[in-house]
Amino acid sequence: MIYWGVFLSCAAGSFLLGSIPFGLLVGRLQGMDVRKIGSGNTGAMNVGRILGRKWFFVVFGLDLLKGLIPTLVGGLLLGSIAPGEAPETTRMICRLIVGLTSILGHNYSPFLGFRGGKGVSTSLGVALGVYPDLTLPALFSFVIWVIGFGLTRMSSFGSLSGGVLFPMFYLLALRVRGESVSDHWPFAAFTVVVAVLVVVRHRANIARIMAGTETRVGKAGKHGGSLQTHSGQK
Repeated sequence: MIYWGVFLSCAAGSFLLGSIPFGLLVGRLQGMDVRKIGSGNTGAMNVGRILGRKWFFVVFGLDLLKGLIPTLVGGLLLGSIAPGEAPETTRMICRLIVGLTSILGHNYSPFLGFRGGKGVSTSLGVALGVYPDLTLPALFSFVIWVIGFGLTRMSSFGSLSGGVLFPMFYLLALRVRGESVSDHWPFAAFTVVVAVLVVVRHRANIARIMAGTETRVGKAGKHGGSLQTHSGQK
């Protein structure tokens, strides 16, 4: 019973930490409500568009940490406490659920009426925290995000590319290590869940990409170094 109490506490704490809308809080500190400007999203990219590159990195880092920290702490606790109460596979699944609750908290924050961001930076933090199993695939997905964004100037395109390729990178990592999916199926399933969440949260972006009206991030402007946007909409 000790193990399950710790698991529930970790999951609840992870959800609450993930729910903190750092983008909204940073905007409020600067006298702005980011939900009413730009894309209306509370994520790092919209904050960067409004307040500048510095604040993009601040919010991106905070959103990443709220996925990384509970995943690391939960992993350490659930991997060592009450050794006789749960088998290894169960512990593996519980560790991943703790990370997943952080992503869900970010995407569906009770502080925002169960609305939220796209979950990309928080998902990256969670995946980096599932060390070593998902760390390298997560880094490859991040590189794909950077490349996709750099080529198209569309953050959504980079996020979708990195998210969709995340499960493939994990399967490739297993193949390189000579390990089977059946022995690591919780991790494989988790990568698919993350990819699906990324796609679901970007449904509107996908429609705009296909219509050629998705917002593109331009070069820094001369007024405060903000990330200017250029939309295909007329």
